[in-house]
Amino acid sequence: MLCGALGGVQAADVIWQTNMPQAFAQARAEHKLVLADFTGSDWCHWCKKLEADTFSQPEFLAYAKTNLVLVRLDYPNNLPQSDELKAANAVLAQRFKIDGYPTVIVMKPDAKVIWRIGGYLEGGPKTMIDGIEAAKKK
Repeated sequence: MLCGALGGVQAADVIWQTNMPQAFAQARAEHKLVLADFTGSDWCHWCKKLEADTFSQPEFLAYAKTNLVLVRLDYPNNLPQSDELKAANAVLAQRFKIDGYPTVIVMKPDAKVIWRIGGYLEGGPKTMIDGIEAAKKK
């Protein structure tokens, strides 16, 4: 019964930004939350697993399209990044006290953190969505 509603949303329909200020501006304009994924995309096993098990799943993609502005802050070992992006990501890692990957932080458009997960979150899209929805109500 859920497949029909989710069938239209694919990974290509949901954009992961890399610029936190732009993400907050979009979140304010669209009245959405910001989900920041601090990841080591090319080396971190649990980051890759979170991407495969949750972030790339149709249920999460459909929820994100309606409710979230997504930001991926990547700290790769081998993937090329501009010096500007590396510097911006380093500042954000310090600001949010990132001490491991993956770390997922959900914020209001004013940058107030409402939910933070350090490490892999088991349970797939449902667990992630339920956690975000519970955090919104606090």
